[in-house]
Parts: sequence; structure tokens; C-alpha cells
Amino acid sequence: MLLLLVSFIAGILTVLAPCILPLLPVIIGHSITDTTPNRRRLFVVVTSLGISVILFTLLLKASSLLIDIPQDFWKWISGGIIFLFGLTMVFPDLWEKFSFANTLSIKSNKVLTKGYQKNSVWGDVIIGASLGPIFSACSPTYFVILATVLPVSLFLGIIYLFTYVLGLSLALIVVALLGEHIMAKIGKVSDPRGWFKKIFGVIFIFVAIAIISGYDKKLQISLLDAGFLDVTKIEQKLLEKNDKKDVSINDNGEELFLDIEEKNKKFTLAPDISTPDGFINTPRLNSGQAGPITISQFRGKKVVLLDIWTYSCINCRRTIPYLNQWYKEYEDEGLVIIGLHTPEFSFEKVEENVEKAVKDFGIKYPVVLDNDFSTWNAYKNQYWPRKYLIDIDGYIVYDHAGEGQYKETEVAIQKALVERADRLDMNVEIFSNISKPENVVSVESGKVKSPEVYFGSARNEYLANGIAGRTGEQTLLVPSSISSNKLYLGGTWNMTSEYAESKSVGSIVFSYEAKNVYITAGGAEGVLVEIYKDDVFVKKVIIKNETLYMLIQDTDYGKHVLRIVIPKAGLQAFTFTFG
Repeated sequence: MLLLLVSFIAGILTVLAPCILPLLPVIIGHSITDTTPNRRRLFVVVTSLGISVILFTLLLKASSLLIDIPQDFWKWISGGIIFLFGLTMVFPDLWEKFSFANTLSIKSNKVLTKGYQKNSVWGDVIIGASLGPIFSACSPTYFVILATVLPVSLFLGIIYLFTYVLGLSLALIVVALLGEHIMAKIGKVSDPRGWFKKIFGVIFIFVAIAIISGYDKKLQISLLDAGFLDVTKIEQKLLEKNDKKDVSINDNGEELFLDIEEKNKKFTLAPDISTPDGFINTPRLNSGQAGPITISQFRGKKVVLLDIWTYSCINCRRTIPYLNQWYKEYEDEGLVIIGLHTPEFSFEKVEENVEKAVKDFGIKYPVVLDNDFSTWNAYKNQYWPRKYLIDIDGYIVYDHAGEGQYKETEVAIQKALVERADRLDMNVEIFSNISKPENVVSVESGKVKSPEVYFGSARNEYLANGIAGRTGEQTLLVPSSISSNKLYLGGTWNMTSEYAESKSVGSIVFSYEAKNVYITAGGAEGVLVEIYKDDVFVKKVIIKNETLYMLIQDTDYGKHVLRIVIPKAGLQAFTFTFG
């Protein structure tokens, strides 16, 4: 119910918003530019404005579901009406001379052509109604009602909307009455066709032009940039307080979270870490070594995100910025991330190598070495990377294999943290933001047409000019004509199960379709290789430590031929990967 109070206060604050200040002369001027100040006009204008806000909101919600009405439509309608009324104030006889007025009936003619000049209620209604769409766009609370409340509960949304309009209307009446009182004291409104009314007519016209041209928005931005009248910050703080509420039940009074019995039927209990081979970023023991960590130790206390990865995997690397950001955002809210490092190659089993990678990637959360694949097998996993979200009760409530679905994963994390806070009777944080980490490399997977390619005999089925699956040395020649997505080696190579090692001057040729090309490789003595794309020299790369190297970094996806010139023996090539 706090949103009800926020809506009322937001309505009041809207009057002080930079996007409303230029419009206040329309309200004030319309109520005081008569022979005597006319409070009836004021109440009719404000009431019609309030009704217009409500009807416009419902129309906007309906139009967003049914048809695409551009925002410019509303500013032209509102600005056009205000412009016409401004003209009638500057030129009182102009309205009666419009050609279309002669086609109206006598009674409607009196209402529409002379009504405004003779205090017609219809003129006041039109003025107020024309301002509704403009006033609607100046409050964060208004958009919360429009975007979140109305779609869930039309009844509740309308109540909040009425409360917002009530606050807005009362504030406008107070402002207008103050203006009326001041102007009545100085006696400047004696002549309805005099200079004062013409001044307000000119103000109407300028306001209309500002609305149509968008200058009112520029003025708003200038005021906010200068630090003046940013009343939306007050609303935002109130909305943040409104977010602190009991979310364990929905609007129908139903429990949102499953009990243990229901979870047993729907989910699986997360297996614990099995026979770990090392720990990184965990609390130190008295001996100075990194201490152990388990999943079960957090049951009933924390939410755990288990990330299965390996450091030479490009797909894993591209997810790390998101994991780092989530750990930063949600650690204090009860999230524990455990990186389960399950190696694809032998060099990834070396703890020092993993420690260096963890440091290079800026990983602060705990990492566990799973060299024997025991925890991998306990989860029946088959992919790098893979994420398992484990709730406060120890159940796997969400999992995702591969890259992508970052928004869905974060939403699942937020939901699990809300359940945790509710379970522990803590202050519940309603999360509304989705992380946008820096240094993210996005990939359009549908445009990557080349597969991961292995050099080792255990998985080198793409080897086109040698004998796949055979260990030992092979001396190979690269043909003049090559096929797409086939691996060609030049020179003498020693094939092991994991990698192919150059034993002489040699080359690697591969026709690919992607944007970026990576190679997992190493060389004990260091090998300076030359990279060519479509026979054009790109760069030289020193291959030494066994890790992932970027060979090609393009701006767009396409078909190309990669050629690597190897000047001496000693290069160990493990895989090609593409992005």
C-alpha cells in the first residue's frame, strides 16, 4: 500500500517537474484572464486534465497492446489544441471566422465557437484535456503504474492512477489559486480583450510551439543538468522504499515459494563437491593454504551458483564478465558463486596455471579444481560452460548450458535471493536491474558457421590431408584447393591424443566462416608465428604458455581462409574455436 502514498506524493511533485513548469502559465492564465477570477474555470480545467490523464493512460496501455501509436502523435494533438486557444486569446474574433464553424449547428456553434470566449465549460474541458498527455509523461511513478501495475491488476492500477491524479490536481489548484490571488490584487485582469489576456495568449502559443518542436524536453534536460528541480529523485527514493515489502505472497494472497515437499517433487538436490584437487580464492587455513569449500555448508544460509568452466575455453571466457558482475552485485545479498574448474586438457590441471587465469580474469569468487571430473560426473554434465543455480534449501532450481541467457539467469538468481531473504526473515530487496558488465564480447551464434576443431588424434575428425585418429608423426602437404571447415597441416607433425606438435617448419590452413578466430596452443621454447587472412598478412603472435590466443579479430562475420606460418618446430596446437 506504500505505492498508494507514493502515487499521491508523486502527483504533487509532478507540478514542480521541469517538464511541467513551462505549462503552468496555461493553467494559471486560463483561470485568471477574465473580468474577475473564475474559480469554476480552474476546477473544470483541472478536473478535465485529471480525467484526461486517466483516459490517456488507459488508451496508451491499450494502444501498446493493439497498435503502434507514435509518441509524436500526442505532442501534435496537445500542442495543436493549445496553439489554437492561444490564437483565440490574442485574436478574440478569429475563432468565429474559421470556415468550418459555419457548418456547425446554431447550438453547437455557440458552444464551440463562442463558448471559450464566454466562459463555456467546453472550452475549459478542451484546455484541460489537451494537457493530459503532457502531464502524464513527467513522473517515474506514473510509468511504474503504467508498466507494472496495470498489466497485473487493472483494478489496482486504476486506484493508484486515481491517487496520482488526485495529488496532481490538488497541487495544480493550489498553484492556480495563488496565482489568481496575486493577479487579482494588482488588478491586471479587468479587460478580457486587453493586453494582459493577449500576453497569456502569446504564452499559450509559445508553449504549444515548445511542445510540438520538442523544446520543452530540451528545457527539461537543461534544468536537470543544471541540478535544478530534479524532483524525480524524491520519487525514486520513495519507490525504492516501496520495494521493501513482503513478496512471499502474490496479490491473491497465495504463497510464491514452494515448500520442501513440493521441491522434492519438482527439483533435484544438488550433489556436493567430490574429491576436489585444489582451491583458489577460499579462506586460508592456519597453514597458509586455501581452505576447502562445499555446497552443503551453505544449505539453509546462502544461494549458490555453480559455474563449470575451464580457462582455455572461449565460451567460458565470454561468460566471466557476467559472473564477476553478479558476484559483485549479489554477494552481500547472499549469493555464493563457486567456479568448478574441470579441465579439457592436461595443462589445465596444473594449479599454478589456473591461479594465473583466475587472476588475469579478475575472478574474486571461490574456484575449485575438479581434475578427475568427479563433480562434473555427479551432475551428469557434458558442457563447458554450464551454470547450476542452487537455492537456500540445496535444490537445483535452474541450469543453463553454454553462453547466453544472461538475463534469464540473473532473474533466476534474483528470485532465489528473494526467497532466501523471506526464509531468513530479512529485509527483502526487490531487484529491478539487469547487469550490463563491461568488456563483454557478444557473439551472434547463428552467423558462426565453423565448428570447434581439434588437432589431437583423439578428436581430429576434420583433418583433411592426413590420417585422422592416428598417433605418431605424419608429413603432410597443403593442396592448392581446400574445402571449407577442413583442417590442413603442412610439414611434419607429431600427433598425440590431445595436440599436434610441429616437428619442422610448417603451416596450418583452414577455411572458416566467422568473425573471430582463436587457437589453444603452447610452445615450451616459444614460437613466433605469422598470421594471414586471405593471403594478407595480419600480425605475428608469440605462442609460448599453453592457453588461448586470438588470431583474427574482425568487425563482421564472413568467409575467409586462415593461414598460419610456423618458422620452427615446437608449436603444440590443441584446438581452433570461432566467434
